[in-house]
Amino acid sequence: MNEAAASQPDTPAMMDALVVAIAQRADREAFARLFAYFAPRVKGFLMRRGANASLAEEIAQEAMLSVWRKAAHFQPERGTASTWVFTIARNLAVDRLRRDGPPPGAEAQPVEEDAVESAETAVLSAEREQRLRAALATLSPEQNTILQLSFFQDRPHSEVAAELGIPLGTVKSRIRLAIARLRLLLDDLS
Repeated sequence: MNEAAASQPDTPAMMDALVVAIAQRADREAFARLFAYFAPRVKGFLMRRGANASLAEEIAQEAMLSVWRKAAHFQPERGTASTWVFTIARNLAVDRLRRDGPPPGAEAQPVEEDAVESAETAVLSAEREQRLRAALATLSPEQNTILQLSFFQDRPHSEVAAELGIPLGTVKSRIRLAIARLRLLLDDLS
């Protein structure tokens, strides 16, 4: 994988591309990125579903090993890499529970399909928030301040103009330019 691709944020499309790289070229760097991203998230997901830390880590590693072995079976047109990875983990957890029963002293909770989707939703939401924060950081301080006041504090443009001591037209212009810049940076999120 080239340096530009390695520095891009982890988007669903990038995650899909990493799985494809593993399938096509047994790309170890792609797997390392995928592992670093998903293993802790899968472990956390399993722990929230009732697994102890040791078991959750074991299943997470087993899931990631399955990702390496079964990457050729991934079909991006059927779902995202995130859904695929969490489904593998869920299936392994269910298989382990059926085979071994609940761990001693643990109250087993069934791992339901909704939980996989909610885990994926949480991961994607965190990714979007991280990307939005990074995009906001690229704006000029003036644009960032105006967006903070206007959108995050829900203040009218006229109030923002009065507080900053600038014309209303300048406030509107800076908002328009800032939003255009954010759209360029975040166009794949829509």
